[in-house]
Amino acid sequence: MKLITLAKKEAQDILRNKIYLLVVFVQVFIIFGAFGLAVASSIAMDPNLLDSYGLSSSLKVGISQDLNGSALAKDLEAQNLNLIYFKDMNQANNLLGTRLVAVVEVSSQPKQDVTVHMDTANVFYPVVSTKVNSAVNKFKVEKRLESAGVNDSDIQKVQNLVTLNVVGVKKNQDAGIALDSPYFVEIMYGFIVPFILLLPIFLAGNIVTDSIVGERERKTFEILLMAPISSSMVILGKTLPILIFSLVQSVAWMLILEILHVPIYNSFSLIFILFFVGLGFIGAGIFISMLVDSTKEANSAITMLLVFATFLLFMPLFITSSYFEGILNFIPTVLMVKLASTPNINPEIMLLSLPTVFLSSFIFLITVRYFKHERAIRL
Repeated sequence: MKLITLAKKEAQDILRNKIYLLVVFVQVFIIFGAFGLAVASSIAMDPNLLDSYGLSSSLKVGISQDLNGSALAKDLEAQNLNLIYFKDMNQANNLLGTRLVAVVEVSSQPKQDVTVHMDTANVFYPVVSTKVNSAVNKFKVEKRLESAGVNDSDIQKVQNLVTLNVVGVKKNQDAGIALDSPYFVEIMYGFIVPFILLLPIFLAGNIVTDSIVGERERKTFEILLMAPISSSMVILGKTLPILIFSLVQSVAWMLILEILHVPIYNSFSLIFILFFVGLGFIGAGIFISMLVDSTKEANSAITMLLVFATFLLFMPLFITSSYFEGILNFIPTVLMVKLASTPNINPEIMLLSLPTVFLSSFIFLITVRYFKHERAIRL
């Protein structure tokens, strides 16, 4: 009963704190902002998506008037690029970076070497580079075949040796992801999803630190310590509402991602991992709160902890070397990526979460022990 009373008080303090509630709305803003950024960057990086949304026509490429109707011009038009013809190529080069994203020049015969100038600062540079290079490579092949005496009809056959027809199967099992783009899938599941789900966990460490240090500054912490309740119950009374508050947020963010057509798989396994990561952060937050004397010091310390933890949790997501794969698989964020993005997964993969479980439990138990020591000294 005493534990429930303490937990209720802590929950009420959380819900009354307008800053915490504001942070919840900020997280929602971050979710939609990150999703929008992923969509925009995916479209900017994927030529097929750019074509499907009809944005390729806005990519203007300067080319000599003498090449109007040439094989190179046709190849560039086949890439859905908007060609602007110039009599004076110096004028075209002057417009590069303002009206034009690329300028293509061809030297006089017989060599006909192709020179391409591109605006590398343009957001669509990767797509433009892919499209222009594809057209130029096709043009070069055509010229080589022509110089070898191959006629036009045979050149077309050589250029189109294989016709690829994609036939969709098991469409009823389609994940229905927001964008059918490898880049979108990679950036969403490879970084944004674990980041979003861990945001409430990061906040949990800050909440518990503010709670304990705040009570010490208000001189109510000593009253709590003198209450006829064990140290373990005090810690649990502080921890459970914050941990539940964080997990409820993470589940809500999963639902929002589902609404945005970013399906999250293996939700219960993810909640299991989030529970222990949260337990570790809350334990660290309580430990820090016992070492500092003011909210300012506590905020500085928890900020340093979050920076360090963010580095340890998210840096492995960008390491592709196979040499470290055995170690990186135990990092909770790496495990979260695998669980969230794969519908059918081997249950044995959860064994990889054991280091997280043991480490978080160890941090929490050390915190409880230190709390008992501090309580004995204060009383």
